Amino acid sequence: MAEEIIRIENLVKNYKVGLEIVRALRGVSLTIMRNEYVALMGPSGSGKSTLMNILGCLDTPTGGSYYLNNKDVSKLRDNELAEIRNKEIGFVFQTFNLLPRSTALDNVALPLIYGGQTKAARRERALKVLDQVGLSDRTHHRPNELSGGQRQRVAMARALVNHPSIILADEPTGNLDTKTSIEIMGLLQDIHQAGNTIILVTHEEDIAKHAHRIIRLRDGQVESDESNPEVVTLEQNRIPG
Repeated sequence: MAEEIIRIENLVKNYKVGLEIVRALRGVSLTIMRNEYVALMGPSGSGKSTLMNILGCLDTPTGGSYYLNNKDVSKLRDNELAEIRNKEIGFVFQTFNLLPRSTALDNVALPLIYGGQTKAARRERALKVLDQVGLSDRTHHRPNELSGGQRQRVAMARALVNHPSIILADEPTGNLDTKTSIEIMGLLQDIHQAGNTIILVTHEEDIAKHAHRIIRLRDGQVESDESNPEVVTLEQNRIPG
C-alpha cells in the first residue's frame, strides 16, 4: 500500500502589499504519496511558487496544515524548518545556486556540514552522488569551468547528498537548451526510479509530461489534479539504488 509523504489541508497564504491583502493560496488541499512524480503547473500569479515555497519549508502558511512524513510542519519555528529542509528536501533550482569559488565536490558536500559529518564521510558521500549524476571526472572543477548542464547535474547531486525524502525541482531546465534539458529530465527520471519522490515545478507542458501526475493551479486554488496517461520516458543509464 502506498505511503503518504505530504498532506496539505485547506492551505491559505496571504501577503500584505501596501494596504492590500494578496490572497496567494485560497484553501489548497492535496496529498502526495511516497515515490510519486508530480508536476505543479500554473500561470504567473496562480500560487504555484507560493505553494512550492511552503512545500519546501521556505515559507509558512497563513492558515491550514502541512504534514510532511506525518509531522505538522506548518507551525514550526524557522530553525526547525531549516533542519527539516536540510534533512528531508533536496532542492534543484533554475539558476543552479552553486557557490562560484567552490569546486563541484565542495558544493555537493556543503549540506552535509550542517549534519556534523566528518570531512572524510562528506567527501565519500559527495563523490558517490557526483558519480551517480555522471560527473566523477569533474569533481575539482568550479562552476565557471562547467557547462550549464553540468552545473545542473552538480545541483542535482547536492540535492541528493542527504538522502532526502523529496526532490523539489523548480524550473530545472529553464536555463538549458533542448538537448541538455532532455538529459536533465532523463536524470530526474532515473532519480525517481531509484525511489525518490519528485515535485517538479514548471510552466512548460512538454516538461510536465515527464511526470506521472499533473496538478494545475489557478488563482490560488487547485484547478485540476489528474494522472498523466502519456508519461514521456527517456532511455538513460540507470542510477543504482
